[in-house]
Amino acid sequence: MRVFLVVMDETEEARAALRFAARRAAAADGAVHILGIVTQQNVSAFGGVQATIEQEARDRAEMLAHAAAGNLLSEIGIMPSITVKVGKAQALIREFIDEHREVAALVLGGAEGASPGPLVTHFSANAGMLPCPLYIVPETYDESDDKS
Repeated sequence: MRVFLVVMDETEEARAALRFAARRAAAADGAVHILGIVTQQNVSAFGGVQATIEQEARDRAEMLAHAAAGNLLSEIGIMPSITVKVGKAQALIREFIDEHREVAALVLGGAEGASPGPLVTHFSANAGMLPCPLYIVPETYDESDDKS
């Protein structure tokens, strides 16, 4: 099964990427996998505080991913898989793709303005090293304009 991997956060461009991936998955009889990433905190002086901050961020990321999944299910009829990981985004995404050969495409949302975002910048510069295509969906993506 073709799986479209979407990195989810609280931005409009991530929501646009998710809508795009869902339409492609539906057309290809595929699936969507949402990857929520929690940036690891570096508060080494207070280990308990660091663990609490990371747990709260993980809970927030899981709630966001589950809310997006619920919306996707009600709108398009696709229930995505969800994974939440803690660490450095680029490394976690690459590791996930390497471990999951069913990933047919990495779908990222590009922010409007001069900088599309750190993930888009990183992966577009290294797209030739990915084992799957990279889709960059603009924040302003409107599926009603999509002709495919």
